[in-house]
Amino acid sequence: MLKDFAKLETFLTVVKEKSFSKASAKLGISQPAVTQQIKFIEDYLDTKIVERKKNGILLTKEGEDLLRIAQKLERAVLNAEKELLKIINKEFTFIMGASFAIGNYILPNYLAQIKQRIDNDVFINVGLSGEVIEQLEDKKIDVALIESPIFKDDFIYREWLEDELVVFSNQPLKRYVTAEDLMGFDWICRDENSHTRRITAEVFEEINVRCSSFNVLGVLSSPTAIKESILHSDKNAAKPLVSIMSRHVIENELNNGTLYEARIKGHKIMRKLYIVYSKERKHDAFVENVVNYLLSIHKI
Repeated sequence: MLKDFAKLETFLTVVKEKSFSKASAKLGISQPAVTQQIKFIEDYLDTKIVERKKNGILLTKEGEDLLRIAQKLERAVLNAEKELLKIINKEFTFIMGASFAIGNYILPNYLAQIKQRIDNDVFINVGLSGEVIEQLEDKKIDVALIESPIFKDDFIYREWLEDELVVFSNQPLKRYVTAEDLMGFDWICRDENSHTRRITAEVFEEINVRCSSFNVLGVLSSPTAIKESILHSDKNAAKPLVSIMSRHVIENELNNGTLYEARIKGHKIMRKLYIVYSKERKHDAFVENVVNYLLSIHKI
């Protein structure tokens, strides 16, 4: 059984995630498959190793003993893998695909650390979430970071960051704005194909307003173009020029007082950002290293 490290890896993942379902998501296999592999180990050892509780899992004494042994094996495998990579001296470019807000405003902060962790060059392709997923399907990128969960059976999806969308302007705004306030602004909107536009349209429907009823001065596809347009608009205009944007995109400007934010009264527009990679590469040392690093930065 010790030669079949895949089952021990499943056991280690169940312990780390404290959940069969979370281990299933991380490993990219079904929950019954996780249960079956744990049962195989228990049958092999002829003892119970994991007890499932309402709030997680609990290891038996034998499970604790197995955990220590499995962790030693895991460290040995990782060290051997590092030595092997040194021998191969593999040089390549690790390519990450990212949607606009992530690729332009979040990921660049961590590129140096990612490069250091895998000891190879890292390149970012930026586009719409759908385009990034297509690139992952075509094996043109190694890992995708997206804001719109376009689910495919062949991929593993890991929840990463929580992202808040806010109304913003270069003029001070009320902390909370109403439907009437929204109708009184000038607007720059995202294009209809964007995830941001779809999410905000759902909120607008709840408060009985429509984008088509706004005084729209322009429709743009790039978060950067929208931010720059509002930054350089007339600060003394009778009506504030506004848009809705990921807070990650405008965080620096909010901190230095060149942009101002507001939230829609009674609504907080939140979405999850996702790390996506192929099930075929779930054991790939480079992919695993990058994914684990990104997950360690911001715990959900």
